[in-house]
Amino acid sequence: MTKQNSTGQSQIIQAADVINGSALWSVEQGDNLAWLKSLPDQCVDLVLTSSPYEAARTYNVDFNLRGQPFVDWCVERFVECVRVCRGLTAWVIEGQTRQFRWSATPALLMADLHRRGVKLRKPPAFCRVGIPGSGGPDWLRNDFEFVICATHGKLPWSDNTAMGHPPKWAPGGEMSNRLSSGARVNQWGHPIDSGATVTNGDGITRSKGKRPSHRVAEHENFGGGRGEVVKGSHARDIVGKPQPEAFMGYDPPTLANPGNEIKTTFTADEVRGILAACGVTDATASEQVRCIVGGGVMGSDLCHENEAPFPESLAEFFIRSFCPPNGIVCDPHSGSGTTLAVARYLDRRGIACDVRESQVELTKRRMAAEEEKLGLFK
Repeated sequence: MTKQNSTGQSQIIQAADVINGSALWSVEQGDNLAWLKSLPDQCVDLVLTSSPYEAARTYNVDFNLRGQPFVDWCVERFVECVRVCRGLTAWVIEGQTRQFRWSATPALLMADLHRRGVKLRKPPAFCRVGIPGSGGPDWLRNDFEFVICATHGKLPWSDNTAMGHPPKWAPGGEMSNRLSSGARVNQWGHPIDSGATVTNGDGITRSKGKRPSHRVAEHENFGGGRGEVVKGSHARDIVGKPQPEAFMGYDPPTLANPGNEIKTTFTADEVRGILAACGVTDATASEQVRCIVGGGVMGSDLCHENEAPFPESLAEFFIRSFCPPNGIVCDPHSGSGTTLAVARYLDRRGIACDVRESQVELTKRRMAAEEEKLGLFK
């Protein structure tokens, strides 16, 4: 990326210009370890990247590391990513299976990072919907890749509801299970009159009969302690936190509802209202990040000029969730520029690096196309 300086001459945009706020994005060619070491401590808000997957591809630079040498290569760079990031560092990574043996490099990398004192988070799973991997003739299909994540501690900024959604059923809805005695209970351990279900004309399925666990009861203990309902209270969940009446399907007797009819189904708007009454505006996103992948659904045709792109929807998940507006996203393995393009679309700044000049030029083309779209539609 270039810009004109005060004398009208072209000036190369570098990461420092993005960090100090004088530019929106930059991509540079070079070794990513040296590039990362040139950056100040905690200068970006999110690192989101996908490293090479061992020697699965040479990338025309004779990259041929496997096993522990590959893990050692990753550790050095991951540690630098943690140093330059004040928020979340997230690496999408996978191992290789050869001769019926998985290399286990994601697990080995996590173990080595743990021993180096890196504060890991439980890794989310990038679930690929559309093009699953093969498990071979005797094993299970591979539908997910690890996203190894680390922080310095509590995140300075996050919105873990940005990509969440309200649950299908309000608590106390259709979920149930059987105890060892055979009795069917709902999620709070309270009995259900019948395990049978009925579907009405609107296609809504619910249990037959009333739901006694949703009523106020006196001196009853239906669930062996966890589902205890004491006099003057409503049913409580397994940790003892009182549930709002609307969640329980319990409506106090009124002129409009003299028989205390029990509400068994909720619309999406009603669920949102109930959650808001509890101080929850939306549901927390899952650690399973499900993204449709494959030709034509990655977000840009240009991404296919890279050997192993990830979908824009994966970048969107992490950027919306873990980078504040106008924050800085960093990708030390730029590839086709997916991370930068999504960051730009979501009004975040971005810096990137790639060892190959071809991928740096590809990222620049991708960003030019993104900025053209922004000029037309924003």
